[in-house]
Amino acid sequence: MTSPLNDPGLEQLLDRLHQMSDAQIVETDAAFERREQQIPIDIEGYYDVELRSFLADKFAALDRDKALFCYLLCRSLNAKRVVEAGTSYGVSTLYLAAAVRDNQNANGLVIGTEIEPAKVKIARENFRKAGLNDYIDLREGDLRQTLQDLYEPVDFMLIDIWEVAQPALAMVSPYLRPGAIVACDNTAVDIAEYGEYFEYLNDPRNRFKTMTVPFKGGFEISVKI
Repeated sequence: MTSPLNDPGLEQLLDRLHQMSDAQIVETDAAFERREQQIPIDIEGYYDVELRSFLADKFAALDRDKALFCYLLCRSLNAKRVVEAGTSYGVSTLYLAAAVRDNQNANGLVIGTEIEPAKVKIARENFRKAGLNDYIDLREGDLRQTLQDLYEPVDFMLIDIWEVAQPALAMVSPYLRPGAIVACDNTAVDIAEYGEYFEYLNDPRNRFKTMTVPFKGGFEISVKI
């Protein structure tokens, strides 16, 4: 089947990155299972120094089918400005940037944010290899600081970071134009983990309509109305 990306060089790079990410899944899942035997995921202190250290070099990349879905959503929206919370090594960022490029909007941009300096360095190298540097503004640091200055309306947002999903959405929400889409990964894995996120979505003052798309782990798709 022909890929919607229609970019052989990018597809080759993504194949390699997805393979590297997939190779870590068993190890990462086992680490979370061990952690949840010690402390529930919705309890303060779950993300301690040990767990953060373990995750510091892990891909935790968006699944390929979800990433392609985001690409198609951005194409259908003719998205010009995209925000991604939780860039990691930049796998999903490449799909988003390809969509912005293919939409051929002047000054189209994906604004990503990542707190781990080592991941930022490798992600930027991946962007360079893909030839998509000009479409990506990767900001290093805590998203509660890096996403403060957005200025222009946002067409699409991807949230692939569970611990601060709600703060990320709350920060970007004022910039989301009517009809903008927010995608959030793994929302069906542990509902308690996303309690505050769903409270925000379901508060009528925040103007969202939302549904869980049945990808593996759940994929919440929300529209700003």
